[in-house]
Amino acid sequence: MQRAIRGLSIKPDRVLVDGNRCPDTEYPVSAVIKGARTEACISAASILAKVWRDREMREMDRKYPGYGFARHKGYPTRQHIQALSENGLCPIHRRSFAPVQRSLV
Repeated sequence: MQRAIRGLSIKPDRVLVDGNRCPDTEYPVSAVIKGARTEACISAASILAKVWRDREMREMDRKYPGYGFARHKGYPTRQHIQALSENGLCPIHRRSFAPVQRSLV
């Protein structure tokens, strides 16, 4: 999140974060629990992030066929766990993610 804030071309007057933890930043920041329900900008950011991630996962599906990223979007579905078992990890799998760690055993 800090990297995203630093990369903004327009510097914010304040930063609203969905959740209960504030990142260290040079700007005023507020954590808003369930912020997507109460703050339009957090809700919009959540939608934009999901659209971007879904597109990225479709691209990863083309780059790493056999994992089904276009369908499960990286979530630990039965299909994804099966693909990990059959194919092993690919470079985009986060080794810190519990289902991935379990597949390493």
